[in-house]
Amino acid sequence: MKISIINGPNLNLLGKREPEIYGSLTFEAYFEELKQKFPSIEFNYYQSNIEGELIDKIQEFGFTYDGIILNAGAYTHTSVGIGDAVKGITTPVVEVHISNTFSRESFRHQSYISGNAKGVVLGFGLKSYDLAIQSFL
Repeated sequence: MKISIINGPNLNLLGKREPEIYGSLTFEAYFEELKQKFPSIEFNYYQSNIEGELIDKIQEFGFTYDGIILNAGAYTHTSVGIGDAVKGITTPVVEVHISNTFSRESFRHQSYISGNAKGVVLGFGLKSYDLAIQSFL
């Protein structure tokens, strides 16, 4: 099984940025834990702060992988283009958020991805990614 994890803007700052919301672990360290925890899965990880690059990766993996876990960060609430990219592929996508976006600012309650995703996992910290992986098993 092949799963791609695609993270959007500012998620490269995990472990440094707002640890009270996002925790103190870097995503790279967490990614190593995921590979150990799920050895039968071939993972690919990509992060970008640039909307078009995220769309390119969704399209690149969107017809050949078994699943995509997408945390589009703030683009979740602003990018029709990312929502359209998810709609345009055949690989199922699980939208993930580390924080509970519904307990935050009202603009974070809107998602352009959710309607085209297999499911949404949010609010469980980095464990949200674990839950998304479980949905593909």
